[in-house]
Amino acid sequence: MKAFVTGGTGFIGQRVIEKLLARGYHVVALARSPLSESARRLTALGAEVVAGDILDVDSMREPMTGSDVVFHIAAWYKIGDPNPAQAEIINVGGTRKVLRLAYELGIPKIIYTSTVAVFGDTKGKLVDETFYQGGPFLSEYDRTKWLAHYKVALPLIERGAPIIIVMPGGVYGPGDTSTIADMMRLFYRGMPFLPGPETTLTYAHVDDIAEGHILAAEKGRVGESYVLAGPAIPLGEMFEFWGYLTGKRPPQLYVPASLVKPSAPLVGAVSAVVPLPPAFSQEATEVLGATYMASAAKARSELGWQTRPLQNGMLETFAWIAQTELTRQRDSDNEAERQLAGLALVAALLLFVIWLLGRRRNKK
Repeated sequence: MKAFVTGGTGFIGQRVIEKLLARGYHVVALARSPLSESARRLTALGAEVVAGDILDVDSMREPMTGSDVVFHIAAWYKIGDPNPAQAEIINVGGTRKVLRLAYELGIPKIIYTSTVAVFGDTKGKLVDETFYQGGPFLSEYDRTKWLAHYKVALPLIERGAPIIIVMPGGVYGPGDTSTIADMMRLFYRGMPFLPGPETTLTYAHVDDIAEGHILAAEKGRVGESYVLAGPAIPLGEMFEFWGYLTGKRPPQLYVPASLVKPSAPLVGAVSAVVPLPPAFSQEATEVLGATYMASAAKARSELGWQTRPLQNGMLETFAWIAQTELTRQRDSDNEAERQLAGLALVAALLLFVIWLLGRRRNKK
């Protein structure tokens, strides 16, 4: 069995390839730089790494030909990126090129990695695959993945393309570089305050998400979508849970999103001068208070998908963070100090906004 994988050098893609190889697949992984460290690691595992780009159809045509399944995992995912123009190019244009080529080549099964974020803010509701919301979009990632899902993948399915869509929620685990990992690192270092504790995400370990991709290929029904999401937990509760697991002290100040979001333009101004962690960018601030909640009941019943206990996965991830923090401190002390200075300034601005809003209320 031959599997062609885009995004194989990424967080989820690497785990998918490991599991495919363990099942005996011949894996062809597309990589913009076959000599990169992550690409060399895939080669060492036994994958065939080929040079190419999802924006270059010709670079994919020959290595994709003859595949039994195509996994399109590659995507642009950056919250708070100052130059988001690549989001639509990669998430929409790249997805269109990959899925159309796979359909043209007659690949029997195509697995497309969408996201729960296409549902947007579910406003406290736990939704399923039938839920639809056409905006507003809280980030460029949400907007461009929505376009790829509803304006690229679904129309191709209607034309007969054998596409199965998987929709991960929040993904965590060793090697993570997402906003969840940023928050876990900030907690590990010690956060004095937490903005938007009511912000709610789902949490599933990356290895379980990878397994869900392969189960979708093996058991999923063509044309269907499958949410791959763990439990939905508000950020404040998750920080308390992390404190219980690690013995570290949670933030002493929890600031509701309604008090923080008015300061988003100020946060943007600060980030233009002082570097801030992505989790404290203007875009991340505007997302505060949202709920990205979806149920994986369909994946559990139809695919047999399961997730490991949250405690086990989080302890493993914090062990990885503890190891990598030592290296990060040696390599980037100056940058860390600048980020801490930026956070201190943001904290001061938040306190000022809270004070100002309090004065206005008292005057009414």
